[in-house]
Amino acid sequence: MSVPLIFLVEDDPNDEEFTRLALAERGVLHVLEVARDGADALVRLRDAAPGERVPALILLDLKVPKIDGVELLKHLRSHPRTRYVPMVVFTSSSERRDLQASYESGASAFVRKPVAFEAFTSAVSDIASFWLTSNEPYPGPEPA
Repeated sequence: MSVPLIFLVEDDPNDEEFTRLALAERGVLHVLEVARDGADALVRLRDAAPGERVPALILLDLKVPKIDGVELLKHLRSHPRTRYVPMVVFTSSSERRDLQASYESGASAFVRKPVAFEAFTSAVSDIASFWLTSNEPYPGPEPA
C-alpha cells in the first residue's frame, strides 16, 4: 500500500509549515505536495501526466491568489481526474457566503483554521485521519 498523497493549496508559508508539523507530530503517513496559488494547483492537478498519482485528499484555503478556492473547487469537481477526490476547505474565513459557496462548489467539508497551534494541529490531524483512514474512497466505475 502506498503512502497517501495530500495536496495542499496554501499561500501562507506559516500555515504550510503548521500543516507539515501537525501531520508529522500526529504521525500521519503521507506525501505532501503544495501549490501556492489556485492556478498552479489547477494545472498540476488537472493536467498531470498519465500515471501520476491522484491525491487521496486535497486541502485548500479559499483566499489564494490567481484562482480562489471556490473557483478551484468548481474546476476540479468538473474534471474526471479529480471529480471524486475528497476536497476539504481549510480556511480562516467565518463568512457564511464562503461556507455556502464552498459546499455549492463541491467541497467535501469546510473547516475553520484554529488560531492556536494545538487546536490547528488537532484539526489537521482529524481531517487527515478521517479522509485517509476512516473514509471509504470512491472505487471508480464498475468494470465492464
